[in-house]
Amino acid sequence: MTSSMRGLLFFLALPWMAGCVTFHAGAMPGEPRDATYAQIRGVRMRYRDEGPPDAPAIVMIHGFASSLETWLAVTPSLRDRYRVLSLDLKGFGWTDRPEGDYSPEAQARGVLALMDERGIDRAAIVAHSYGSSVALQMALLAPQRVTRLSLYDAWVYSSQLPVFFHLARAESVGEAMFATWYGERAEDRMALAFYDQRYVTMELIDAVDAALQRPGTYAAALASVRAMHYERIESRYREVEQPVLLQWGREDRVTPISVGERLLRDLPDAELVEHPRCGHFPMIEAIDASNHRLVEFLDAGLANGRWSEATSGGDVPSDSVGVSTAVTPDAPSGDVPSDEAAQ
Repeated sequence: MTSSMRGLLFFLALPWMAGCVTFHAGAMPGEPRDATYAQIRGVRMRYRDEGPPDAPAIVMIHGFASSLETWLAVTPSLRDRYRVLSLDLKGFGWTDRPEGDYSPEAQARGVLALMDERGIDRAAIVAHSYGSSVALQMALLAPQRVTRLSLYDAWVYSSQLPVFFHLARAESVGEAMFATWYGERAEDRMALAFYDQRYVTMELIDAVDAALQRPGTYAAALASVRAMHYERIESRYREVEQPVLLQWGREDRVTPISVGERLLRDLPDAELVEHPRCGHFPMIEAIDASNHRLVEFLDAGLANGRWSEATSGGDVPSDSVGVSTAVTPDAPSGDVPSDEAAQ
């Protein structure tokens, strides 16, 4: 069959393939037995609330096509002294995939509503990749509720969007692309995300494939991609007054270190920590070094066991920026999240 014939068949099949991309609300087959849920803005949202209930709170936000399992190797170092709220964003993990608004702003409002439901007034926000755009929206929407931010390999600029995402914005074309190609070759995407290929196991690939088969996943992912209009918000990152810790894998091929350097320039009060021999997931490949820097950064925001009312970054002047380098252990450590997939 010639390429022109394949192209003709593809466009003839667009209406049928578009119908294969549908949303889903409610319970899904195979849900974890210990999962906890809350009804948030019409969405059944999965979350974990760990640590002392009266301790200073941290909210942890995962990346695109991922889940709260991203933070499995991070929370043990936090939950003794902090209250740690992690969650599956709308459309991801085991949270609902209903039709609706999937913009970072809408996701941010959902996280703030979950904080309300759990009785959390103020919190530090820790986020990875796409979740960083949600975290920055929270800081802009409700600055009084966000004490500081720690962002890992942030996905927050329009220039980061691949051609695939731009093409997917077209009506019917996006549905067809996600119905036919989005779930293919998970092993290639995972290999792109890690510097150390020992993390790219068949167990991980099988888990990613299984997660992609949950009802409503393709529709929610497509809706999220279509709502990534970062060009409308990225100029406002300069308004974020909270101290920000940027942690980055130096060998990240999903969000290159140049993105971190740009964000460092745009944020008024930020520090960039580079982790060598590390890809898109410092919380996995550089677990010891990244956890140490995270705890150090969070502790600097406390006063008498509570979040300080000041928005400045402690010993770091509010008009300064800095770059430092962390050392990554040679051997893998920590658990690989079961639901992880790179953009």
